[in-house]
Amino acid sequence: MRLFILLTGLLLASLVAQSQYTYSTKNKKAISAYEEALQSFNRKDYFTAVQLMKKAIKYDDEFTEAHIVLAEIYIENGDRRNAIASYENVMKIDPDFFPGLYFSLARLQMMENEFETAKKHLEKYLTYTNLKPISISQAKRKLESCEFAIEAIKNPVPFEPVNIGENINTQYDEYWPSLTADEQTLVITRLVPKDMNNELNGNINQQNMKPDPQGLSMFSRVQEDFFVSVKENDMWSKALNMGEPLNSAGNEGAQALLVDGRVMYFTACNRPNGKGRCDIYKSELENNEWTEPVNISSPVNTAAWEAQPSISPDGKTLYFISNRNGGQGQKDIWMSNLLPDGNWSKPVNLGDKINTPGQEQSPFIHPDNKTLYFASNGHTGMGGFDLFKTTRNDDGTWSEPVNLGYPINTTFDEIGLIVNAKGDKAFFSSDRLSNKGRDIFEFELYEEARPNPVSYIKGKVFDAESNKNLTATFELINLETNELIMQAESDKNSGEFIVCIPTDNDYALNVSKEGYLFYSDNFELKGVHEISDPYLKDIALKPIKPGERIILRNIFYATDSYELEEKSKVELSKLFEFLNNNPSLIIEISGHTDNVGTGEYNLELSENRAKSVYQYLLEKGIENERLKYKGYGENKPISTNDTEQGRRENRRTELKILFSL
Repeated sequence: MRLFILLTGLLLASLVAQSQYTYSTKNKKAISAYEEALQSFNRKDYFTAVQLMKKAIKYDDEFTEAHIVLAEIYIENGDRRNAIASYENVMKIDPDFFPGLYFSLARLQMMENEFETAKKHLEKYLTYTNLKPISISQAKRKLESCEFAIEAIKNPVPFEPVNIGENINTQYDEYWPSLTADEQTLVITRLVPKDMNNELNGNINQQNMKPDPQGLSMFSRVQEDFFVSVKENDMWSKALNMGEPLNSAGNEGAQALLVDGRVMYFTACNRPNGKGRCDIYKSELENNEWTEPVNISSPVNTAAWEAQPSISPDGKTLYFISNRNGGQGQKDIWMSNLLPDGNWSKPVNLGDKINTPGQEQSPFIHPDNKTLYFASNGHTGMGGFDLFKTTRNDDGTWSEPVNLGYPINTTFDEIGLIVNAKGDKAFFSSDRLSNKGRDIFEFELYEEARPNPVSYIKGKVFDAESNKNLTATFELINLETNELIMQAESDKNSGEFIVCIPTDNDYALNVSKEGYLFYSDNFELKGVHEISDPYLKDIALKPIKPGERIILRNIFYATDSYELEEKSKVELSKLFEFLNNNPSLIIEISGHTDNVGTGEYNLELSENRAKSVYQYLLEKGIENERLKYKGYGENKPISTNDTEQGRRENRRTELKILFSL
């Protein structure tokens, strides 16, 4: 108990010098009331303990031990104001009675936003010469927090949190929000009574229903379950229990959704198939039902503690918290990559730029796949867990974490923030409305704290002839770097998909399935830093057969030239792969132009452009007899030539199936 830890420190010198401690008072009635108060305190009878300790002080108002223990009782009962007053009384009696009181008092004052006073008490504490190195280090960290908080409060960031409503928030605690990229599905963790009959009979004490910041309850009479809500007419529907197999008789929490909402990773503890106390599990949505959760096993899950997963938008990188050996501190953020065989790679610690000797919590990788938000009590902040933002650089390193500022961060613990794909809105859990427990709030995220905005393409894939829904593979590729940005599959049954598209780059989108011509699209977002509307598009894949054709939207030429631009390599590589996988096909590459210029010039330009693609494929090893090329000039427009957009669509390269041997 904190009381005895404190008293041991307070009275250590005296106990060494004599066999029995001598109180600061000689008043026997005061000592008797004091010792009786201690017994009540040990029984957690705080009310009686307070009354008896006040009685002891009334007998002798300079009874320092009584003031100190009274402060401890107030702290245990959550009454910081009276605890501060009790500590201050000790200092009035004897300013040098115990140096540690200055540190304890400063911590309480920081929680009450009294940073200037707390700073003075920490500075006073550090003037004592017999402090242990760890005590000096802790005090200096608190002093840094005071200095940071003083400036942060002088320069608050924009912050207007809004409760997202009674369909999500109840009299119980709600936390750990997870959101799909289209912002149509919200999953939360809710702390509910194990026995609803007890709830109806009033046997559940709401004050005892406090969430563990790790997402897992420590109380046996309540349990954590997943609830889901969907947007209806721009309003959240009533959150419903997600039921089995996701929810069980135990606790589930700290979940993370893939951007399309069809895969969920979450934390569960003390399960029969667990590797340690808490492990990470995975479930998938199939036929509108969640599959039996699977422990993702080693090397992610170990005999240590693993929790709070966050999955990258392409489903290839998992961020999580662990207290395993080899970290920087008590709990660190680790990262693991999905291997081709479906297993996870050996986790890598994110390093000392992000992880500290303290604790890091609640990592959230944004759909831009670069911006990471997390909570930490090890970085300089307002005093408890603060929220931070860091960005992954092109070389894989991370930028220096930036505190999100006051009043987003306070002296209390801020944990579990997520940001929507557009990057303009954040969601988090807070108990700032004291009569409602922890609720989910949303707020507009100020400009400097935002990630790169992310748009998305949403729709379904189907057979162009039969209209049958298809499972197809999506690849989003950076045209400049040829880097694979996202990879996903459409749903096995509905054919539906969501693919995130970060801004500020140009991308090629390829959709492919065995037995079908691939589909390509192009997104020119270089220099774009704002998202308007998402791309809503159903994609019809054409079966491979003679006569079918597709537009190769990511083949580019220099202006008035047939020289292939470097960024065409993405599409050309896809075309080469397609022909390699279908060795019986004979194709025609055709070039087309708009009507700017003479017909003769356009015909020659289109033929030379088609020939450039033909020669590329020959050089890559495709047999000459499988390839034809032809220019059609302006003779086969697919859009009007009266607008720039129409002319751009007419300037194209096509693939046509001639024969299938």
